[in-house]
Amino acid sequence: MNSQAGMETPLTQYIKGNGASLGLKEYEAIGGYTALKKVLQSMTPAELQQLVMDSKLKGRGGAGFSTGTKWSLVPMGPEAPKRKYLIANADEMEPGTFKDRLLLEGNPHQLIEGMILAAYAIQADISYIFLRWAYRSAAVLLKKCLEEAYAAGYLGQHIAGSDYKLELYLHTGVGRYICGEETALLNALEGKRATPRAKPPFPQISGLFGKPTIVNNVETLSCIPHIVNNGATWFRNLSSSEDSGTKIYGVSGKVRNPGAWELPMGTTIRELLEEHAGGMLPGYQLKGILPGGASTDFLTGDHLDIKMDFAAVAAAGSRLGTGTMIVMDDKTCPVGMVHNLQHFFAQESCGWCTPCREGIPWVEKILWSIEQGAGRKEDLELLDMHTKFLGPGNTFCALAPGAMEPLQSALKYFRPEFEKHIEQKKCPYANHTH
Repeated sequence: MNSQAGMETPLTQYIKGNGASLGLKEYEAIGGYTALKKVLQSMTPAELQQLVMDSKLKGRGGAGFSTGTKWSLVPMGPEAPKRKYLIANADEMEPGTFKDRLLLEGNPHQLIEGMILAAYAIQADISYIFLRWAYRSAAVLLKKCLEEAYAAGYLGQHIAGSDYKLELYLHTGVGRYICGEETALLNALEGKRATPRAKPPFPQISGLFGKPTIVNNVETLSCIPHIVNNGATWFRNLSSSEDSGTKIYGVSGKVRNPGAWELPMGTTIRELLEEHAGGMLPGYQLKGILPGGASTDFLTGDHLDIKMDFAAVAAAGSRLGTGTMIVMDDKTCPVGMVHNLQHFFAQESCGWCTPCREGIPWVEKILWSIEQGAGRKEDLELLDMHTKFLGPGNTFCALAPGAMEPLQSALKYFRPEFEKHIEQKKCPYANHTH
């Protein structure tokens, strides 16, 4: 992780380069928990909600929904249910994505403070961190930091001398990719099978155990203390696009300097790839980019000057997603790469709806057949058909439509590669990687 000199990087500026985590004393020394004290002393929940609304913070988990709007849908006032929940979605299982891990391991107290503030804004009294099972180092650090926060009076009864109280628990999930979907996450927290719920009702009205619940991403919550300390206008001005704030972008693949960087929202693909990731490794050329993780549509070298924000990437035919690019080089077989992705999605389907449960494994088998030289011309028509039948509106949640995005875009941009496999009855890449 690094950042550009002179640029404001509120989320990562104090994260150490040696992998060590900030403890409570270090966090307090850089202004940690001052936002919490400020809010508890001088702001109502409604005022905090309005501040976040004014900041135009959008969710950093992939959907890009307005955080303030999401909070505003929770019932408030004396007639509202007494129990409400605030949950941090730390189930980071999108292939190619590692931004939340950076925050969880580098500065856990930043997340905890953001969660307390978010919980106060909706008047929640119980909060959970739903952590990916594989993030074992983060689990150890979070447990230690939670103990520190309780001991310092930032959690529990009468937080920082106020009348506000909050219990915060760490829950290490044992589920799979589907647990990143907020309603499947809620079912998992309740001890049920991790399958998505029908919406409406939305979690803001009936979520965990039937009570009003907000689920926010780790990066989203980590922004809240900085918005409180510096103001909505400051946060909006950090960006170079219509979307406000900074964004932790990532690049993986055959580049000189793979990694993650906190940069202004709207940084171009070209800047990310050429300046921060150092360009392609010697002997490799750029062929395609998944701009926001494995469940986004491919973009190509023609899209390098696209701004990495929600609207611009959508206009180019893909999604910003998590903002972590996977770069495909000219020596990687597109068919093999897409097959590898479909293998992942087929494994991770919860099996709740038929199109996803049956369709993705079929897609995987077709791609494997093409890759092995046994493909037929009509297989491309079958793949095209699946991208429509498993698309938005035809499945219970967004897993299958997300799985179809790299496939449909690969068929659009790299169709000659698929045809060559079928015509030559083999993969034309002698030493390709998947």
